[in-house]
Amino acid sequence: MQTTSGWWRVGAGAVHVYTASGAVLALLIVLAAIDGNESRALWLGLVALVIDGTDGMLARFMRVKERIPWFDGARLDDIVDYLTYVFAPVLLLWSGGYLPAGGWGIALATAPLLASTYQFCRVDAKTDERSFFFLGFPSYWNVVAFYVIVLRVQPLVVGTILLVCSILVFVPIRYVYPSRTQELRPLTLSLTAVWLVAYAVILTQLPDPNPFWLTLSLLYLVYYLVLSLHLTAQRRRSGGQVGAPAAAGVLE
Repeated sequence: MQTTSGWWRVGAGAVHVYTASGAVLALLIVLAAIDGNESRALWLGLVALVIDGTDGMLARFMRVKERIPWFDGARLDDIVDYLTYVFAPVLLLWSGGYLPAGGWGIALATAPLLASTYQFCRVDAKTDERSFFFLGFPSYWNVVAFYVIVLRVQPLVVGTILLVCSILVFVPIRYVYPSRTQELRPLTLSLTAVWLVAYAVILTQLPDPNPFWLTLSLLYLVYYLVLSLHLTAQRRRSGGQVGAPAAAGVLE
């Protein structure tokens, strides 16, 4: 079947609509945050995570760049990811009172917003197709917001976390791209799936999640960070380049 056939183009267009649905989720997260419904906001955030984790694979399977060459799916992905991974989570933290009050809290809230605008515009935000890593902290503010709310972290600590992670956006550490980094990819995908299940279970148990599921989810973060630091050090020892231009967005 030719790649330009009508049904294949419809399928490719459906993938773009699937990605774009994240923008609707971002709006719903913001509305939930304004209503003070943190649980609903986090559930919507989980749906956004699943969509973002699968739309890239669907796009590659449907070869959307060949079938709809005039539409920039990577740019769409960047726009949606900024809304769901950055803007909505930061607003959720602010509206929930998890940041210091007043101007100091607003200043801390702007740090991830500004740092992520820089990262999303970098052409080397992801390393090239031979390795697939995020370069610098990959704007996982939705994950930060999840743990802040679940663990009821104090505002001063939250502000410090936001500031430190914002600085890490500019530090050239390679962070694992769960669906595409080749090293230990099957293990990483399996553990990511377990983490998503743990995320959902924790939400059903709020405000007092079972320590088992909470520990399980935190162990995944430890695995992710240790693997990222190990692979960064490994490539530096081998003399590999820290980053190379990439054609796609930050969180495709």
